[in-house]
Amino acid sequence: MNDEQLLRYSRHILLPQIGIEGQQHVLDSTALIVGTGGLGSPAALYMASAGVGTLLLADGDTVDLTNLQRQIVHRQESVGEAKTHSAQRTLSALNPFTRIECLAHLEDEALLDAVSRADVVLDCSDNFATRHAINRACVQFKKPLVSGAAIQFDGQISVFDTRSDTCPCYHCLFPEGQDVHELRCATTGVFAPLTGIIGTLQAAEAIKLLAQTGQSLSGRLLLLDAENMQWRSINVPRDPACPVCASR
Repeated sequence: MNDEQLLRYSRHILLPQIGIEGQQHVLDSTALIVGTGGLGSPAALYMASAGVGTLLLADGDTVDLTNLQRQIVHRQESVGEAKTHSAQRTLSALNPFTRIECLAHLEDEALLDAVSRADVVLDCSDNFATRHAINRACVQFKKPLVSGAAIQFDGQISVFDTRSDTCPCYHCLFPEGQDVHELRCATTGVFAPLTGIIGTLQAAEAIKLLAQTGQSLSGRLLLLDAENMQWRSINVPRDPACPVCASR
């Protein structure tokens, strides 16, 4: 850590729970963020500002005018541009010490390769198929997964850290193949600050994991009703018969 970095990250270093050692862990780390939209925008901004060494940004979409209500990493002039490239420009201006790598939409081997390279994975996607694919890869490579979701006024976040044999995976909570009606922002709407709240919490959980400090949300699902600003915490048990993680 050079003198400029010591000054830049001094407010983290002053925290005894992080200190120089914890901040160095953050600087030496690689994080994969899948989705650079409503959740991925605030998550990426805080991960970059906190000094994560390498951010892998995965998103196959382009910036649309309707995104700008909540996807704060993008700008008016980015409309029509690939979201990853738009985010890269903003994040590099925020912190030139963080290396940004843009990835296309991840599938199959590309997803496995990206997850294997990461120290932590943030699922900021918006569909169950992607979430389950990310979860399977994280279980396979024993990578902690920080999962968030936000729709209308309802948000949720949890951590699935299957490095521990007692912790559940995403499939334990939301079994794949269930007949679940998938809501989309484009048809049902979303409260703009809600995505900021959940995405920022994802960054907080990921940075804690990287700095090796605090207690994560592993084994708990945190639910937010932003319309009435009420929080609920639900314990999430591991499914001993889970077809994804039971063979750990």
